Formats: sequence, structure tokens, C-alpha cells
Amino acid sequence: MQISQTQWLLIAVAIIIAGVQAFTLRILNQRKLRSDFPVFFRYSVFCTIGCAITLIPFVVSCPQYFYVYWVLTAITMILEFGVLYELLVNALKPYSALIDLGKMLFRWAAVFLILAALLTAFATAGSGNNKIIAASELLQRTVRLMQCGLLLLFFGLEKRLGLSWRTHSMSIALGLGIYAGVDLSTTYLIDRLPALTGVFQILTNLVYLGAASLWAYSLAKPEPARSNVLDSPSRLIFQRWNEALNTYSVRGEMAFASGAESFLPGVEQTVERVLARKIIQ
Repeated sequence: MQISQTQWLLIAVAIIIAGVQAFTLRILNQRKLRSDFPVFFRYSVFCTIGCAITLIPFVVSCPQYFYVYWVLTAITMILEFGVLYELLVNALKPYSALIDLGKMLFRWAAVFLILAALLTAFATAGSGNNKIIAASELLQRTVRLMQCGLLLLFFGLEKRLGLSWRTHSMSIALGLGIYAGVDLSTTYLIDRLPALTGVFQILTNLVYLGAASLWAYSLAKPEPARSNVLDSPSRLIFQRWNEALNTYSVRGEMAFASGAESFLPGVEQTVERVLARKIIQ
């Protein structure tokens, strides 16, 4: 089987990525960070194995590789969705009530993604392969948009959350967000300029290699101490929301037991308390 220069470059980059991901796994184990980022650890393991699997069509003929590739893509998107949730929880560590709210939102987002992928598959005309591609692409692009959104969220709330870009969570989010933006851009360009598909694929893989290298570098260095925003003299919006949600949680349990209060009025009261505190301060 004749392998072109572009394919050789893709093979080389895939091997380097696998090596960097393996080095990241070693760092996570040595520095005992595996318990802090369990989903990211599994994601790194899967990416290391996935890089090896993607080399199969370059070595041997595999008619079933089409299904293998899209299964790998779907599992990767599920793991990346889990990494997003993990990073958000790490960023909101001082705010237990906001973490509970984030968990609920991520559960609903996961249900929505699954339903959207299934509906897209059923609505797509053509063979079963077309349905698989349509559902996987929708899942992939939606998760990529969420990664870009998380990066923008961290950019906007960096000071309010007391985070530094040298922290592990922020470095992982930075790598994922940049890669997601490039991947979305190249996917759009490939549809418009199919003749440059190989160039865009190499570019995307090189950007991912840069992101993986950033993760390895960040995790190998000690994490800077996080400023305790809860001790700050100025009351932050996250503190107000956290306190209001904690208050609503207690009131909601009492209301559920008595059956005297519904969900929506409780939410309205929570918002009113947050705004009232902001005005007073």
C-alpha cells in the first residue's frame, strides 16, 4: 500500500501525540493527581490507545475501520464531555451549592445531546453509515462548542473565581478550548476546500499535540496556591448565588415535605434575594 507524504506526517504526529499522552499519564501517577482528575486520566489513556488504533488503516487493510473510527469518535466526545464537567467542578470548589447546580445542568445537557444525536440519526436519509456519521458529527461539534464556551467562561471569570492560568484545571481547559476552536474551523474549511483536507488534518493534529504538550508541562509543575475568594472583603456574585442556593435548598426540602411551595416561586425568591444583596452592598 502506497503511503503519501501527508499520510507519513499524520502517522508521525500521531506517534508523538501518543508519546506525550503516555508521559502525561506517568506524571498524573507520579504526582498523585489521578484522584483529582479521574476523568481526564481515563481520557488520556483512551487517547493514547486511540492514536495507536488510528494507525491501523496505514498498516493493514481493515474494511471494518469505518465503524471503529466513529465508535472511537463517540467515546472520545463522551470522555471530553466528562472532562468539561470535571474542570467546572474544580473551578467551583469553594461553592458547594453551585457545584450541585452545575451537576444538574450537565445531566440535562447530556440527555439533550443523546436525544439530539438519536433524532439526527433517524432524520438523516440514506444508509446506516450516513446516520452514524450525522449523529457523531452533531455530538462532536456540540461538545467542541461547549469546550470553547468553557474556555470563554474561564477567561471572563478568572479573577472572580480566584484562578490562575498556571493551575492544572485552567491549563487543561485552555488546551481543550484552543483545540476545539481550531477543529471547528478546519471542519468548516474542509467542507469548503476539500482539496486541502490533508493540510487541515495535519494542522488540527499539530494543534492537539501542542495542547497535549501544554497539559504535560502544566501537570509536571507544582500548582500555584489558589486565592481564597471566600475570605475577600468584597462579596462576589458567586458568594451571593452560593448562599442563596444553600438557603433555597433548605427551604425547598421543608417545602417538599409540607407540599406548600412549588419550584418556580422558589427560584424567583432565590433570584430576588441575590439581587437584593447586590443592591444593598
